[in-house]
Amino acid sequence: MRFDKKDLLLYAVTDRHWLNGRTLYEVVKESLEGGATFIQLREKNLDDETFFEEAKELQELCREYNVPFIVNDNVDIALKMNADGIHVGQSDMEAGNVRALLGPDKIIGVSAATVDEAVLAEKRGADYLGVGAVFPTGSKDDAREVDYKTLKAICNAVSIPVVAIGGITKDNIKELAGSGIEGIAVISAIYAQDDIKKAAEDLVLEVKKITDRPMA
Repeated sequence: MRFDKKDLLLYAVTDRHWLNGRTLYEVVKESLEGGATFIQLREKNLDDETFFEEAKELQELCREYNVPFIVNDNVDIALKMNADGIHVGQSDMEAGNVRALLGPDKIIGVSAATVDEAVLAEKRGADYLGVGAVFPTGSKDDAREVDYKTLKAICNAVSIPVVAIGGITKDNIKELAGSGIEGIAVISAIYAQDDIKKAAEDLVLEVKKITDRPMA
């Protein structure tokens, strides 16, 4: 799939913890209607068959909106379903090996919390970096905190786009201004909200203010 750094403006990461009786399909559709530009399916506790079926359904939905769809960690599923790409953490398969398996046209994102990790990920073929946690977060128990100075240093050290992740809300986005990020990745700031579509719309407006994007 064609990948543009503009696709990273509002990067939504799924979490079924917040469904409250809704289906994942319904809440992802609402986030897309609100302007989410990138969807990552993150499932830590599903069996592979259920994960696969869910991923296929969501990928079709994302294609309707012309939005990239990637899966978290699971290279086998990404391969099997021909996902647009995958996101891997520091403890998962390294980017070079992932690239060898998925091929040259897939999107590969890598989590990084230090300049060294970021530079190495780019060298090994990452297309973008997810850097955080930039604020305290309850979504990941093992998240390392990354201060503003480190975030900016990472953006300056690599030529691939950087997405900030971790504890981001519409109220604290402005604190990331000037860091060099291309967008934000969020979970609860979208999917824990009562009105998911409006939450996404509000986040798009705020992140455009700090990434020098036109407000249209």
